[in-house]
Amino acid sequence: MHPDAWTWGHGMRPLFDDRVDAGRQLAGALRGVTPRAPLVVLALPRGGVPVGYEVAAALHAPLGVITVRKLGVPGQEELAFGAVASGGLRYLDEEIIARAGVSPKIVEAVTARERVELDRRDRIYHEHHPFPEVAGSSVAIIDDGVATGSTMLAAIAAVREKHPAEIIAAAPVMSVEAAALLARAADACVAVAEPDPFMGVGLWYRDFSQTQDEEVLALLEQANSTARTT
Repeated sequence: MHPDAWTWGHGMRPLFDDRVDAGRQLAGALRGVTPRAPLVVLALPRGGVPVGYEVAAALHAPLGVITVRKLGVPGQEELAFGAVASGGLRYLDEEIIARAGVSPKIVEAVTARERVELDRRDRIYHEHHPFPEVAGSSVAIIDDGVATGSTMLAAIAAVREKHPAEIIAAAPVMSVEAAALLARAADACVAVAEPDPFMGVGLWYRDFSQTQDEEVLALLEQANSTARTT
């Protein structure tokens, strides 16, 4: 557990000022990992992009996005029972589906709804910033935090189909359970902190305000502009 995770009386205390601070701390943690091949950073929009931008800038790597949508339990949307990713891939957590009593009809309805938003974001993000070439590369998949691991697992499966040299799953903060899951699914798993109990990603940030599409596009443009001039 991160030494700053608790204060007197076991009150939770933020570990990161915001996603920029979190990205810079994560970049520091990733410096301890030696990639097998040239590094490509893929961030999960929207909240993972400011984090991924800082990682890519610090490690001098190109930045792209991989669109993934969480499938949330109705009435408990923060609890993911799965995720969908670009290319039609879907990951389902059968244990959570059974525990939450999510019917097959609800699974399909939520999936259909999230695919609409996934397709919209794919069009927006990739219109001027095509998905980077990752075959033979070391790929760091970045999010702003990982609770259940569903979205990251879907992203890992989607990227595997593009034949990278390796996949590194990385986030500033992960639950202990998700970190163990991702360590098995990816070639490496990196987190700044794995607090226990986890409670939720946003609790570990002082500023966890929602990232907008405009910010995602501006960061992609800035990253690509820097790459063109170096």
